[in-house]
Amino acid sequence: MSRRRLPIGIQTFREIREGDYYYVDKTGFALRLNDEGKYYFLSRPRRFGKSLFLDTLAELFAGNEPLFRGLEAHGRWDWGRRFPVVRFSFGGGVVQSRAELDRRILALLRKNQETLGVVCRDPEDITGFFSELLEAAQAAHGERVVVLVDEYDKPILDNLSNPDTAREIRDGLRNLYSVIKDSDAHIRFAFLTGVSKFSKVSLFSGLNNLNDITVDADYSALCGYTEADSTTSLPQSLRGSIARRSGLGTTATTGPAKPSTTPSMSCCYFRNDSFAPGGSRPRRRPSWSMC
Repeated sequence: MSRRRLPIGIQTFREIREGDYYYVDKTGFALRLNDEGKYYFLSRPRRFGKSLFLDTLAELFAGNEPLFRGLEAHGRWDWGRRFPVVRFSFGGGVVQSRAELDRRILALLRKNQETLGVVCRDPEDITGFFSELLEAAQAAHGERVVVLVDEYDKPILDNLSNPDTAREIRDGLRNLYSVIKDSDAHIRFAFLTGVSKFSKVSLFSGLNNLNDITVDADYSALCGYTEADSTTSLPQSLRGSIARRSGLGTTATTGPAKPSTTPSMSCCYFRNDSFAPGGSRPRRRPSWSMC
């Protein structure tokens, strides 16, 4: 019997679902977020599954129903509604100046414009472009827009050794994010992720109702794998492997579930561990450096 593959390094929900990879169902958290609020912020370390969760949100709001069959969200989501999605990701490359940041933002706005099939009149002014994009997307698709921002703070973190440049980039990002508050009437849902929280206040000062779920116990297992996840989402030959051989499993039996390890660490561990039936592969110690 063929074994599903481990999603090592994969951050695309569609690829995981269509490629028959192991997937720990986090769609219940997406439903709760949708039901309980509108604007969210989440800080987590890198390689903790933030990008995959954002991609899951994008596919959910876009109404791509086949990807969610067999998952918690499938029977509880209105698949008759499709929301336009605007996405920003600052995870790739290194921005070294305010001018580079502005060019990156404009390129992302043009990409979203093309994806949504709309045309904006002022494609050179960032705030005007973003504002018009949200308004045009709602008018074209008949639904308010979902805004997803991944690694909101990376351009700043890349320049911490140069405070003047970091401040200029912070101001440029604030210029972009301020549009979210001013365009509230056109936004259905917004979710922003990053590594740090130090710049949250200055960057999002206008978003008074931004819900920071970073330390919210109800969302503690939104990213990462818990001991329960490994028990319910992996085959018998893999269950308990982390807890038994790495000591990473959670020991709490009451209260909200807490992530015991990152998806990347878990997948790399399982890849290097012996989990073939009958132990046919030689056992090796987990090699985190290979992740």
